[in-house]
Amino acid sequence: MSSFILLLLLQFCTARDTITTIQSLKDGQFLVSDNETFALGFFSPGKSTNRYLGIWYNNVSEQTVVWVANRDKPINDTSGVLSFDNTGNLVIHGPNKKIPVWSTNVSASGNVFSAQLLNSGNLVVFQGDSKGAVVWQSFDYPTDTMLPLMKLGVDRRTQLNRFLTSWKSRDDPGIGEYSFKIDLIGYPEFFLYKGLVQLWRTGPWNGVRWSGVPEMAPNVILDFSFVDNQNEVSMSDVIHDASIFSRMVVSESGTIERQIWHGDHQQWIGVWSAPKDQCDYYSHCGANGNCDSSVNATAFECRCLPGFEPKLARDWYLRDGSSGCKRKRRGGTCQNQEGFIKMARAKLPYTLTALFNKTIGLKECESECLKSCSCQGYSSAEISLGGIESGCVTWHGDLMDTREFSSGGQDLYIRVDAVELAQYLKSQQSHAKKGVVVAIVVSSVAALFFVIWLLSWLVMRKRKVKRRQNNLLFSSNSSTSFKTIQTGNQFDESETNAELPLFALTTIVAATENFSSSNKLGQGGFGTGRLHNGQEIAVKRLAKNSGQGVKEFKNEVTLIARLQHRNLVRLLGCCIQQDEKMLIYEYLPNKSLDSFIFDKTKGSSLEWRKRFEIILGIARGMVYLHQDSRLRIIHRDLKASNVLLDASMNPKISDFGMAKIFGANQIEANTNRVVGTYGYMSPEYAMEGLFSIKSDVFSFGVLLLEIISGRKNNSYNQDNFVNLIGHVWNLWGEEKALDIVDSSLAKSCSSQEVLRCIHIGLLCMQEFSTDRPTMSDVAFMLCNETTLPPSKQPAFVFNKPGGPHSFVANGGAPSINDITLTTIQAR
Repeated sequence: MSSFILLLLLQFCTARDTITTIQSLKDGQFLVSDNETFALGFFSPGKSTNRYLGIWYNNVSEQTVVWVANRDKPINDTSGVLSFDNTGNLVIHGPNKKIPVWSTNVSASGNVFSAQLLNSGNLVVFQGDSKGAVVWQSFDYPTDTMLPLMKLGVDRRTQLNRFLTSWKSRDDPGIGEYSFKIDLIGYPEFFLYKGLVQLWRTGPWNGVRWSGVPEMAPNVILDFSFVDNQNEVSMSDVIHDASIFSRMVVSESGTIERQIWHGDHQQWIGVWSAPKDQCDYYSHCGANGNCDSSVNATAFECRCLPGFEPKLARDWYLRDGSSGCKRKRRGGTCQNQEGFIKMARAKLPYTLTALFNKTIGLKECESECLKSCSCQGYSSAEISLGGIESGCVTWHGDLMDTREFSSGGQDLYIRVDAVELAQYLKSQQSHAKKGVVVAIVVSSVAALFFVIWLLSWLVMRKRKVKRRQNNLLFSSNSSTSFKTIQTGNQFDESETNAELPLFALTTIVAATENFSSSNKLGQGGFGTGRLHNGQEIAVKRLAKNSGQGVKEFKNEVTLIARLQHRNLVRLLGCCIQQDEKMLIYEYLPNKSLDSFIFDKTKGSSLEWRKRFEIILGIARGMVYLHQDSRLRIIHRDLKASNVLLDASMNPKISDFGMAKIFGANQIEANTNRVVGTYGYMSPEYAMEGLFSIKSDVFSFGVLLLEIISGRKNNSYNQDNFVNLIGHVWNLWGEEKALDIVDSSLAKSCSSQEVLRCIHIGLLCMQEFSTDRPTMSDVAFMLCNETTLPPSKQPAFVFNKPGGPHSFVANGGAPSINDITLTTIQAR
């Protein structure tokens, strides 16, 4: 058949999922896959007016783009055209018809080509029709999304590396700063990077899943596979039901998430994501450290592996485990009688220094490790779906990025010396003896308890019925389940976070001595009390006419019940009975931060190092809320009085009554009800009702300046400025910023460190939210001596009336766009 006849056939017989060398696709036209799952065409992301060629789900109500061609070269009008050039390449032209903005850039012979959008979402260029040779495919050049049947990894024959890169923002699909790609040093595994910095890793493949992703396993929806041979090293997955949509995406906020489209709810549901807690971050506890996120909020998540001790004890005391651990100074681990201690449910260490042998079993693996003085530990190389272990991995250097899961993971055997091994065996024997004693005692009193239970069953049943009637205060669609407790015992952290104890009103009345005024904590509805078991508590009692109604109360309870971090206040339970609504918190003896920094006497005891630790602690708590928790939380009322201090002066963020939950990829939201505190609100929130993580960043910047200066922003009134922000900005421009520092810090502070903090505060308070850093950026800048970008003028820089550049309206109240700030609903 001649080329001319083939061209005619392609022109008149082409399906709507295909274009040929004599056809083009203009802006406004689309290709749709044969199963109508995917569409290809020009689109504008988010609020942008730029045009990009992309592929998206055709039947998903929320536009979900899975691939973008000209991601760094947008077209600023609707002149875009996709077509073949005379070399057989797909090209995109914009206004300039001579120079393409994008091309497949391959070399192929012949003059007849076609491009087809397959049912998998893969755009494929064939030589000839769809039965010809594949010349190019979009699956080889992924953007931020991995689809079923797509491969990520390296083709060892062509050196093609397929990896994911995030968008710059929701409005800009350009190549962002986050990437997910394979690391071939050691045993292959995938890393999530921020630039060149390793953020998180999957752990090595163990035959069933990545060892660092316990949630990942073959299921009724997906099968996962990993290939490592002479041709390629890659991961992929296959979906069993084509009607179910699945994707894995690297977000512009720095997370990677596996999602399933839920048709009934019309939204993407996260199956797993990373990093999801502080232990997920690469080498959070340093070399030879072990991270355990299941510890309670007051405990340090980092521990040393058996046989090791902190390298820098002072840093560990300050809850910074990044320096890692070193071997204890004893006889060493290459002597007689040393052995191994098993660490269960572990994420296997980074395999940079590991050796693999798939031909031997676990017993032989132990022997091989003992033969080598450099071997620090071992594990099985693979496990089957039935849990059978095989193969051998031995580590011959520092054990990096090890963590402990509550479920999943693998057994890791740590090499220890004879002393450590003897201590471990002794403790195991002691536990065994205690177990025998406990079993005898339990069996002896079991009959007695049975009789007591039988006698009290009728009474308890009657009480339960009455308690249910009294406590039907939460609607059936509440996202939190509550466990009723009549005695007021402390919350058991071994239970799921979603279960929150409900205290009886009589218990709280007794604990607070009938809400005695002598137990009151300052102004507002907080008081102290002591439970029957001796535990001190703080009780937040909402007045019957409180501005925080049932909705806000349910919001605060629901949120805090799910949040666990050492820099967030810990909720023990709640009481909702009759007309009372109360929250029961852990008692923090030093009360709130404002009682220190705004009091000259108490503030003098708060030297610079402690203030800096408080600043850093608040930043870490906000990073958890914005990024690391299971929910993305916008606090909306971050201020000094909502930061509480424990006995060691560690900060804990409190009061989540105005907080909002954001979706994983949600950037901002709008409200008609602006709530918060004047002086801490960002301009876009105060005047437009727009709130986001960046509005919290603004509040943090104000709080940071208040901690440094010991002065309130919203009551500052001197030197021709109506607020602290304006005064600091003026001093910064005159290079006199240190004049703002609290006089009590003169002897204890480092001028460079203070200036750096002031600079960070100004960056946080820039007028436009897009200019402000994220809280993770803030925490990084606080902890590292990096070059900071220059700050633009902050928002709300006002002078007094009559001063230079004064801005006065409506009787003297500072105003922007004719909206008087004093009209904002504040708390």
